[in-house]
Amino acid sequence: MNMKKLTFIIWGFIIKIGMLYLFLAPGQAFQNENRKPNVIIIYTDDQGTIDANCFGAKDLYTPNIDELAETGVRFTQFYAAAPVCSPSRAALLTGKTPLAAGLPGNASSQKGGKGLPAEQVTIAEKLKEHGYFTGHVGKWHLGYTPETMPNGQGFDYSFGHMGGCIDNYSHFFYWNGPNKHDLWENSEEVWMDGEYFQDLMSDKANSFLEQNKDTSFFLYYAINLPHYPLQGTDKWREHYKDMESPRDKYAAAVSTVDERIGELLAKLESLHLRDNTIIIFQSDHGHSVEDRTFGGGGSSGIYRGAKFSLFEGGIRVPAIISYPTALPQKVVRDQLCVNVDWFPTILDLADISYKEDTYEGKSIKNVITENTPTAHDVFWWYSGKDRWAVRKGDWKLLKNPRDPTQKTAIAESDSLFLVNILDHPRELENSAQQYPEKVKELQKEYNAWYAKQK
Repeated sequence: MNMKKLTFIIWGFIIKIGMLYLFLAPGQAFQNENRKPNVIIIYTDDQGTIDANCFGAKDLYTPNIDELAETGVRFTQFYAAAPVCSPSRAALLTGKTPLAAGLPGNASSQKGGKGLPAEQVTIAEKLKEHGYFTGHVGKWHLGYTPETMPNGQGFDYSFGHMGGCIDNYSHFFYWNGPNKHDLWENSEEVWMDGEYFQDLMSDKANSFLEQNKDTSFFLYYAINLPHYPLQGTDKWREHYKDMESPRDKYAAAVSTVDERIGELLAKLESLHLRDNTIIIFQSDHGHSVEDRTFGGGGSSGIYRGAKFSLFEGGIRVPAIISYPTALPQKVVRDQLCVNVDWFPTILDLADISYKEDTYEGKSIKNVITENTPTAHDVFWWYSGKDRWAVRKGDWKLLKNPRDPTQKTAIAESDSLFLVNILDHPRELENSAQQYPEKVKELQKEYNAWYAKQK
């Protein structure tokens, strides 16, 4: 074959490849552009109100949480719908207050224990209807029966523990006896003795991304730290060795979590998925001061209260949303928002239709993108028949409040505790006697809401 003919053949091949690129690549690009965004919710456990560098902590190293804030929207007045684990998670996954969702208190950590009612529609079920592959990695604590475990609540894949907490190495539930093993993958008990649960979660989460990179996916990544036991890695215990106890143990747990978040972000980048992935980061409620966590370690900053409390320190949580291709970056929003809002907000961002009255949560898409006022004129917290709170505007009324941090004593006259959050964010002084009409107004708001839940 002469050179002229060979050159002609080569150029013909190059032209054909070019034509294929012109006709197929745009089609591929069009397909990718119209693929619904992936969604990842990173839900940490017992992380305090200000416990990340970007939320005000000066003694913690959290570069990956900070990176989410740099590439997204950080909230300063974001709330969990409950001050304890299970109700907060039920609210997140249903878009309803825990009372409306049917799980106002913690679910059992024992096999056979009931949890979130199976008839409730979770965000996993809703997204699955629209072509999403759904996964859960980490803590569950929303039921320990086949119909209430993750695979029965809309998750195609699940790996983690069903109860409230486990030892990160043996994977046994140690809260009370008898000690029971608690590690599951797709409703099957699995034994991985001695393997560090934080690493197992990271590996499973990254494998989930790898296996579903070509389809829209939803991952509920429920990290079980800095909840007790405070088992950060040697690296971070060494890093914080000069810090006072118990902050040192808590800090090591927080930075261990942050490092695993970094692994997830790196995997998204390597798979070229970051631009089409909505990442939501939030703590489930305030930090713990229980004996099991050495009496503290976390911080609510200026705010009163902690886990189990309806004071700000128990329910005001760190929260971020990052979706760089569609949402603002390096932005702070001060409006009142609640974790029940994530469900309808995700549906809005994914262009999935829904009936607004299905949820007590409100889409905060416009708050995020246009800085509109809060979507909630009123919001309510139920923590038992005789312990609740209601917020209307800047006014907040608490019934029989509790303060595990004991910043000040709670008197008998504080059974109804009124505060203007804007003027007195520390919640140290009760204004109920000064504004009796405001107390009546907020009581009426709460009673009207509570009557609808029966």
